[in-house]
Amino acid sequence: MDLTPRQIVAELDKHIVGQNEAKRSVAVAVRNRWRRQRVDDSMKKEISPKNIMMIGPTGVGKTEIARRLATLTGAPFIKVEATKYTEVGYYGRDVESMVRELVENALGIVRSTEREKVKDEAVRRANDRLVDMLLPSPSNSKKSDDEDDDDDDNDDKSPSDEDLVKSVRHERNREKIRKMLEKGLMEDRTVSIISETRAVPMIMSNMPGMESMEFDFQEMFEKIAPRSRTKRDMTVKEAREFLIEQESDQLISKEKVQTAAVELAENLGIIFIDEIDKIVASEKQHGADVSRQGVQRDLLPIVEGTTIQTKYGYVKTDHVLFIAAGAFHRAKPSDLMPELQGRFPIRVELNDLTKDDFIRILTEPNGSLTKQYQALMQTENIELVFEPDGIEALAGYAFAVNQKMQNIGARRLYTIMERLLEELSFDAPDMEQNHIVIDANYVKQRIDDVSKDEDLSKFIL
Repeated sequence: MDLTPRQIVAELDKHIVGQNEAKRSVAVAVRNRWRRQRVDDSMKKEISPKNIMMIGPTGVGKTEIARRLATLTGAPFIKVEATKYTEVGYYGRDVESMVRELVENALGIVRSTEREKVKDEAVRRANDRLVDMLLPSPSNSKKSDDEDDDDDDNDDKSPSDEDLVKSVRHERNREKIRKMLEKGLMEDRTVSIISETRAVPMIMSNMPGMESMEFDFQEMFEKIAPRSRTKRDMTVKEAREFLIEQESDQLISKEKVQTAAVELAENLGIIFIDEIDKIVASEKQHGADVSRQGVQRDLLPIVEGTTIQTKYGYVKTDHVLFIAAGAFHRAKPSDLMPELQGRFPIRVELNDLTKDDFIRILTEPNGSLTKQYQALMQTENIELVFEPDGIEALAGYAFAVNQKMQNIGARRLYTIMERLLEELSFDAPDMEQNHIVIDANYVKQRIDDVSKDEDLSKFIL
């Protein structure tokens, strides 16, 4: 991934409004991964990633930045919730599992890349197998035992003219079928495929610190479990995809893929830890607070750099980039362990959304809510038009409700839009009118009463 920081920000701007400081920090961090790969090996070991902590209220774009970043980078990327982990010794998942998930993600990327390299050969082999299924080879005539005992001259006897004619005709027919397959003229024909699977039990112990052992048991059962052969009927189109996947897996080296995946995860992996503020313990250390403090202690060596055992080998986290995010309503970043704070040197504060931001969110992004609803209504042959004053009214109500009640950021627009278009969505299949205009009056009629009634708006908006 060789996008410049400016290009990364431009791509993020297509989907996320504002928060330029956070976008710039993420873009620079991603670009530094690219730069590190091009320095001398002696210096490469010394350059560690500058981890980022994004601070801001819910619904302002922290998670969305991470989600969009995942689609932009060709690097292994996972998003995890800090709240799903527990301290080693408590019931639940330990923090090392996030590194295993990262390696699994890297494995998928490497496998896709290797499959693309052998795609042409895999397609050729798959088409050959499809031709064999559609036109099996003629069975060879069996020789009797008496014929086997004939003169030695019979051993060198050439095939008869009839056999040669059959062979030539068969090859000609195979070429015709191959050309028809290439032109897509036999996509709906049905073929039978025998697939082999192993009945491997899923091991879900959920015992603390036993996740690596679960992988070992799983791999052992995969080796000793008997194979079951299943005959499946499918169309040529479906069979081609199935066979291409089979042939691709046979053409690529499993060990090579696993080694490359571990290396990719170590050097270019990115882990996004959301809700990190939820593992801040309160002043009274009891119950779950003890486990939260323990999660911070367990997270510290992983962020600092350690070696984690996975089913594909040992993985070093020294050069994995960590991006943490949290609202920090009740706690402050300074309430985290000092050692953990120090491992996130770049702090970025995301701003609350204003009315103007809501207007931009409704209009600018490629997949804005207004465009989504227009596309949905178009399936019912209804043209939905949002007037500027209607969008301004929507933004005003969203901003006002956020100010009066819990501020949930841009997510408030989802509830406002659903309330606004609930009646239209219900009646759309039966409507004769195919042109609906959403203006300020339309919005006011459906939202005004609910937004003014605070008791009602708490449950609806």
